[in-house]
Amino acid sequence: MIITLKDGSTKEYSQPMSVIDIAKDISEGLARVACVAEVNGETVDLRTVIDKDSTLNLFTFDSAQGQHAFNHTASHIMAQAIKRLYPEVKLAIGPSIDHGFYYDIESEKQMTNEDLEKIEAEMKKIVKENLALTRFTKPRDEAIAYFKEKDEPYKVQLIEDLPEDAEISFYTQGEFTDLCAGPHLMTTKPVKAFKLTSLAGAYWRGDEHNKMLTRIYGTAFPKKSDLDDYLARIEEAKRRDHRKIGKEMGLFMLSEYGPGMPFFLPNGMILRNELLNYWRKLHLKNGYVQIDTPIMLSRKLWETSGHWEHYHDAMYSLKVDDEDYAIKPMNCPGAILVYQNEGRSYRDLPLRYAELGHVHRYEKSGEMHGLMRVRSFTQDDAHILLAKDQIQDEVRRITALIDEVYNMFGFEYYVELSTRPEDSMGSDEDWELATNGLRNALESLGLKYIVNEGDGAFYGPKIDFHLRDCLGRTWQCGTIQLDFQLPERFHLEYIGADGDKHQPVMIHRVVFGSVERFIGILIEHFAGQFPTWLAPTQVKVLPISEKFEEYARKVTSQLQEHDIRASLDERNETLKFKIRDAHMQRIPYTVIVGAKEEENGTISLRSRFAGDEGSKTVDEFVKSIREEIDSKAIRESTQEEN
Repeated sequence: MIITLKDGSTKEYSQPMSVIDIAKDISEGLARVACVAEVNGETVDLRTVIDKDSTLNLFTFDSAQGQHAFNHTASHIMAQAIKRLYPEVKLAIGPSIDHGFYYDIESEKQMTNEDLEKIEAEMKKIVKENLALTRFTKPRDEAIAYFKEKDEPYKVQLIEDLPEDAEISFYTQGEFTDLCAGPHLMTTKPVKAFKLTSLAGAYWRGDEHNKMLTRIYGTAFPKKSDLDDYLARIEEAKRRDHRKIGKEMGLFMLSEYGPGMPFFLPNGMILRNELLNYWRKLHLKNGYVQIDTPIMLSRKLWETSGHWEHYHDAMYSLKVDDEDYAIKPMNCPGAILVYQNEGRSYRDLPLRYAELGHVHRYEKSGEMHGLMRVRSFTQDDAHILLAKDQIQDEVRRITALIDEVYNMFGFEYYVELSTRPEDSMGSDEDWELATNGLRNALESLGLKYIVNEGDGAFYGPKIDFHLRDCLGRTWQCGTIQLDFQLPERFHLEYIGADGDKHQPVMIHRVVFGSVERFIGILIEHFAGQFPTWLAPTQVKVLPISEKFEEYARKVTSQLQEHDIRASLDERNETLKFKIRDAHMQRIPYTVIVGAKEEENGTISLRSRFAGDEGSKTVDEFVKSIREEIDSKAIRESTQEEN
């Protein structure tokens, strides 16, 4: 048989070979670090035997597939340790997740951090035992009987919910056996560096009507240095938590009277308004017209759009004059009604509607998180109606706009192309045309992209832009969705150059995504130390004593006359305290005035970026800070944060 490797080279064998033996034949070093493999497009264990011509790709921990198998094995090691220490515990599920793993358990004992330390210690013993993981299968009835005998009711439920003809596979390591599809590492030995990071509650299968289980989170790496680096990033992420910083800076609040519905406070409104003013000017420059559509519309509209059928569980509905209405979860049907308001010609296209639309979607209480996952938010939507032959050019324009915004904030990003999901509407022909339209636009721009099969919207394929922040975390924000379905459902049309009626195509597009979520990302990315143009307070003016408050007021007024957000600190506190407080409030500039400054008509300037910046005239400072604000510059710090 011939094995074709990723680089196109081949290996020939006269008998069946396991993947691990092929890896050893290629390189002993590669075999030591390989985690799993891909054989003919399917991810499998290294223990898998190949008996025919095949393609083979080996994955190490540096790959997503390798990390998945590594963390999945770590979750089994944790489950084995838990069962050794607490035999009465019932096991639910223990998957690999981004940057780690978890296991959900039912335990009469309330788990604590002390228990996590005990479990970690037992895990270390299991790793040292170098237990081999072996896979086997059982018929459905035997598998159910096996877990009933073991008194593992959650495993029984999982098997009962599998299709009748599903293969029921197990993995065993030492005395521990678990229901699992795999794949896994060969042994427990490579899992040398791990940490159980937190405890949480989790409803069985995410259903709030089910029993609350205990979820234990952890992360694992091949080397301790990698684990230490990751834990340091986690600590930095806690320091940057937008909920903590938002409270410290008076940006937003959450209330029990509106779960998942953020309240923006005065400082937060300054930040939000600056962001949206930038958005409006950018869209005006790029040929968009702004609209605003109602927050609540008739059920009939949502039935026509398909949202009632495909999205009803996430919508809030109510009765008005005995008729069903829904609070909008998306803005697109409103934009369609605006398009239909008057006759359209090919000369009007592309017609670019921009809308800062307030939408509501039902999120389960356990899934909400600060500004990142909410029920009430503003989408910076645009809905573009255009002819089919305009698709590629328009997608290029949108991509350039999104690129401009992300680069201005210093974000790197990568792109995904998401294709047709199972729950979709429309013909195969339309989906193929739409998908190829997006694919061709990306390729014409020379943009690398990842294909995310089956993750498109129910009405069309999409391009997603994933931001990477300063901690290396990724956030899905911008999106471009191509839609042939809604124009057809609403019978949209325009008069072409030939005088006949034609159906336009619709592009759904966001840059920030959710304005609230984007603000949360900005808070964490900048740790609250926003670029000066976004900072709620840009300058704090501090008189050395009451004696110089009049001059301080004059300086403050001069700054405010040039639209600089300056405020005067007149509190009866020491200068040292006021400087420290301005620093804690992350204010970009602090102006200090005393006898020398009043006499010379100057200021003493300190900045968040460089510390003491010396003496300047007010005019000199106004000129420099206005240039920084107007250019929306991100001024880098030259001093260590303290």
